[in-house]
Amino acid sequence: MVAWARSLKKESSNAVSTTVDAPLEWVESVGNLRLPSKADQRLQELMNRNNDGLLTEVERAEMESLVELSERLSLVRAEALHLLGHKPE
Repeated sequence: MVAWARSLKKESSNAVSTTVDAPLEWVESVGNLRLPSKADQRLQELMNRNNDGLLTEVERAEMESLVELSERLSLVRAEALHLLGHKPE
């Protein structure tokens, strides 16, 4: 087990430290999270169309959603890798 520690803020702005035990294999699997290949491929297509100025409003919304998901996965992945003492690839 590896301890997953994170500071949580309450509404009163007081910091509370919480530690959660998690199996090492689980933290490693979180560290390997990525967009599925089809979603990543679609994001690349949308970004290319965006660079060419060819996106529709629907495509722009789709791209923004995929970018947000990718960013969130990256942050969670980075935190897991930090706990494991690894650097992101």
